[in-house]
Amino acid sequence: QYSFKEVFGMQVEQKELFDVVAKPLVEDLIRGKNGLLFTYGVTGSGKTHTMTGSPGAGGLLPRCLAMIFNSIGPFQAKRFVFKLDDKNGVDVQSDVDALLERQRREALPIPKTPAGKRQLDPEFADMIDVQDQCRAEEVDEDNVYGVFVSYVEIYNNYIYDLLEEAPFDSVKPKWNSCNTPVRNGDFVPPQSKILREDQNHNMYVTGCTEVEVKSTEEAFEVFWRGQKKRRIANTQLNRESSRSHSVFIIKLAQAPLDADGDNVLQEKEQITLSQLSLVDLAGSERTTRTKAEGNRLREAGNINQSLMTLRTCIEVLRENQLYGTNKMVPYRDSKLTHLFKNYFDGEGKVRMIVCVNPKAEDYEESLQVMRFAEVTQDVEVARPMDRPLCGLTPGRRLRNQAFREELSRKLELRGGPLAAGPEEKSAAEMFFQSFPPLPSCELLDINDDQTLPKLIEALEQRHKMRQMLAEEFAKNVLAFKTMLQEFDSSVASKENYIQGKLAEKEKTITGQRTEMERLEKKIKTLEYKMEILEKTATIYEEDKRNLQQELESKSQKLQRQASDKRRLEARLQGMVAETSLKWEKECERRVAAKQLEMQNKLWVKDEKLKQLKAIVTEPRAERPERPSREREREKALPRSVSPSPLP
Repeated sequence: QYSFKEVFGMQVEQKELFDVVAKPLVEDLIRGKNGLLFTYGVTGSGKTHTMTGSPGAGGLLPRCLAMIFNSIGPFQAKRFVFKLDDKNGVDVQSDVDALLERQRREALPIPKTPAGKRQLDPEFADMIDVQDQCRAEEVDEDNVYGVFVSYVEIYNNYIYDLLEEAPFDSVKPKWNSCNTPVRNGDFVPPQSKILREDQNHNMYVTGCTEVEVKSTEEAFEVFWRGQKKRRIANTQLNRESSRSHSVFIIKLAQAPLDADGDNVLQEKEQITLSQLSLVDLAGSERTTRTKAEGNRLREAGNINQSLMTLRTCIEVLRENQLYGTNKMVPYRDSKLTHLFKNYFDGEGKVRMIVCVNPKAEDYEESLQVMRFAEVTQDVEVARPMDRPLCGLTPGRRLRNQAFREELSRKLELRGGPLAAGPEEKSAAEMFFQSFPPLPSCELLDINDDQTLPKLIEALEQRHKMRQMLAEEFAKNVLAFKTMLQEFDSSVASKENYIQGKLAEKEKTITGQRTEMERLEKKIKTLEYKMEILEKTATIYEEDKRNLQQELESKSQKLQRQASDKRRLEARLQGMVAETSLKWEKECERRVAAKQLEMQNKLWVKDEKLKQLKAIVTEPRAERPERPSREREREKALPRSVSPSPLP
């Protein structure tokens, strides 16, 4: 049994997989963070299907592209406003420079189809027909965006550009002077791309083709063009087995608008370049099952070696994290791990999809894959910091758009262009048009007595109107002065009120500052006390450790003495038992000897009694001569055999 953050069944939809796994990576990409997503598993387990999809059910890659362009569609910069350099950086151009570059590119003799009339390849038209219209929630509307895509593959530990227009050929053998291939099997690898490190210590592929795209269809068409060049082969386990690791890189450049919300801010420091790498790993396989030979065997060896290096890097990272060691991670042992070194060092979020084929033949390989994938969940890397703010007011684009709409509306109302100073000029025109028109002042005849009276009458009317306007102006000035005085008085009262409030606030602030100083002093005192207590606790801990060590040594000594005592008691018990047994035997022997001696004495007494009885009962007719003691001693009486001793 193995545990993972998410487990998807065999009938899971591509949309559900995308929402859980890839959607957070796309949202991070739009926020300016990097992301890495790769599929891992045994050959034939469905990695390419998961990444690319099938007709009618687009995979993770087309859905990521659709979400990006659905989110930033109305905020995209014009083509060539962003320009990538050769050192993994990006520059920003003005609209004029971008227009000149577009015209220069259009003048080149390359047939191009307009974006609106592009005919999609029927092979992938159904894959990018995503109906759900997924969007990112937080998109900065005051930025402009540009999307660049590139597509490379890692084949036999060499990196090749799949979007390069040069003829694409695999490894070529050496040829000798007789125009026959060399027999020793040595091969010359074709020219591959080189990995370099930029000024921010990020790895990138030098000289890789990066295409600026403006729609999901255009981006997927670029991907499909490179997908046709990717190396696949027919093996015993998979009819179209991927023989290389493919890496589709989506770069998103974004820069803020200027303060007017009209043009891109021409500061390189404010440009944010984030990238999302979608990696379709080649499957691990056993050559004994695939029956690989020649090039297929060589490819399988390089695939397994790169996957083993990936596994080693993950295990070393996990060991450094668990045990606090600082072992060197062998990123450079493989181009795959070297390219994504920054992700494992914490320069973005990494997600891995493990594809498993529930075939009995793949049991051992599937166990190895899941064991490695479960270990990778324990590896944690640092997360990058958020990008700095540009310091401009948000909502610039919307305000600029509203201003343009209002300006165009006024132009439509006036029916012509709006000149500078519209308020003042329109008031002056209205003022002069309100006066009566002056009559013709030409005197063609000396007897003309109508022109001058008409002119005098018109001037008098104008004078009266001017006086009326002057009186009205004086009234308005007086009213305005009154309003100003009232406003001044109200401002003065408000100033006094504000001054009083400010004085109260200052008193409050002064009191709070005093309280803060008192608290700071108290904090310093408490910190000093804490430091003393920590030192005392350290001393007590040291004494406690010493006492514990002494206690442990004494307890060990007591245990040794107890064991010695037990051994001595056992030895004494053995000696006591042995001595008691010995004395029991000796006592028995002595008792037996004593019994024998007593029996002999009894027998002698019995004999003597018998003899005495015989003497007493014998008739006294003849008294025998009493033998002397010497003769009795010489003549020894025969003795009967003594009875055997009692047991």
